[in-house]
Amino acid sequence: MKAILLRLWIISLIMFLSCNYWVIGASKSQSTEEAYVTLLYGDEFLLGVRVLGKSIRESGSTKDMVVLVSDGVSQYANDLLRADGWIVEKISLLSNPNQVRPTRFWGVYTKLKVFNMTKYKKVVYLDADTIVVKSIEDLFKCGKFCANLKHSERLNSGVMVIEPSEEVFKDMMSKVTTLPSYTGGDQGFLNSYYVGFANARVYEPNQPSDILNSRKVPEMERLSTLYNADVGLYMLANKWMVDEKELRVIHYTLGPLKPWDWWTSWLLKPVDVWQNVRLRLQESLPGTGWGKNPRDELLVKFLFLFPLLLIVFCYYRSFLKTRSLCDHIRQLYYKVRARGVLPYSSVPSSTIVSPQQPKVPAFLGGISVCVCFAAVLVSLGLSLVIIPRQVMPWTGLLLMYEWTFTLFFLFFGSYLHLIYQWGKAVANRAGQFQAHPASLDHESGKGHQRQQSCCDIAACYYGLGMASLAILSPALPSIFGITALFLRLGLMVVGGLVLASFMTYASEHLSVRSFMRGFEEGGGTQRNRSICFLC
Repeated sequence: MKAILLRLWIISLIMFLSCNYWVIGASKSQSTEEAYVTLLYGDEFLLGVRVLGKSIRESGSTKDMVVLVSDGVSQYANDLLRADGWIVEKISLLSNPNQVRPTRFWGVYTKLKVFNMTKYKKVVYLDADTIVVKSIEDLFKCGKFCANLKHSERLNSGVMVIEPSEEVFKDMMSKVTTLPSYTGGDQGFLNSYYVGFANARVYEPNQPSDILNSRKVPEMERLSTLYNADVGLYMLANKWMVDEKELRVIHYTLGPLKPWDWWTSWLLKPVDVWQNVRLRLQESLPGTGWGKNPRDELLVKFLFLFPLLLIVFCYYRSFLKTRSLCDHIRQLYYKVRARGVLPYSSVPSSTIVSPQQPKVPAFLGGISVCVCFAAVLVSLGLSLVIIPRQVMPWTGLLLMYEWTFTLFFLFFGSYLHLIYQWGKAVANRAGQFQAHPASLDHESGKGHQRQQSCCDIAACYYGLGMASLAILSPALPSIFGITALFLRLGLMVVGGLVLASFMTYASEHLSVRSFMRGFEEGGGTQRNRSICFLC
């Protein structure tokens, strides 16, 4: 009897758990009749969707959050979004019928599928580059189609309230190839489809509920700027053109300045709101707290350490291979006591027996300036390619400086080494140089013999000067507390001009100096040289 009761109890427990499992599974697929919806084409916008979802939940909403994902989204992204609380629905892309369109608009017509989500009575669509700063639950009381007007009285499809309808969706699909699109994408199509939208009445959420419930549901209503505040508004006057305390949704529409790109935080102040929400992202999957990407973490550590290891290696090759660290410390001690200079800062006259100085090529300075600026541009470009775009702003800035300086010193240092070798070749051909190593290595008045360092102290000074100006130029707006984008850019340009002037002088001087050093050493004893930046 006890055995039978035990079996019945186990069976009942299994049935109960099974029922709860299916109920939970059903609730994960749909739990409300209204939902927030966004669209994800690829993993690039994944972080944007995560932050958007976090902002919706922090606004107090408990409605469904649905993300429509295409085939280009990875399985990892799907799993992460589910862990964040999104309902993931896979969809196929709608091809863009417009032949003339921006490349990035190849799949934007897929957004029209939101109009066919008939399992929900009302949906609020939000682009992945938006963020909710205050509850927008009142949008579900809006009409059948609601959007915000932008410049030229065009509706913006970044924030929309939609009453899904299979009939409307089919009608749209029948007209996608005939209705024009001024943008070449879905937004232009919707402006052609909803004729007269600019004349629609403005949605007033603060009306009494009995009036809202008793009225006929409008076909179209316009949303105020509070529900779709474009950062372009902020850029015009360095402040919002509406009451900032009443803002509901911020839309980061600027193409190269998306909030998840690390450099955007250093240009646009409204990105601080987005970054603050990002910092509150939980670790839904291992290593995803703060919006981090575990696949980028190892790369970031490597990018931090590699330049440092390269500097240590070059120091070892250029210094410690010829002298010990103690010798360097001893040399520095004698230098401080004698208030002298390190080798190569000047060359004693006894080292040159030629009656005339070498003739420096007239074009050397101009070529060196061009090579210097080309090295800067290449270093900046490579650094932007190497550094992951979605790292934290401070991480991205430090990596940018580290890699730009490293690559520049490597490129321009290699060029100076070639000029040095050129000078030696000219001296060897001319046969006008006679070096006396003893006079080079002897420190007058000290009786202390030391080996020559392959690094030029002047090059180090110039390198430190360029690095200091390069750090100071972008930091000027922050130092003076300037937040306006155009004023910040203007101040950066001024700092950049000062840096460019210094680099012009330094590159010309260092190239001539390298040529002279090579010429002076051309006929003398060959010393062991190795790779060294700006030598």
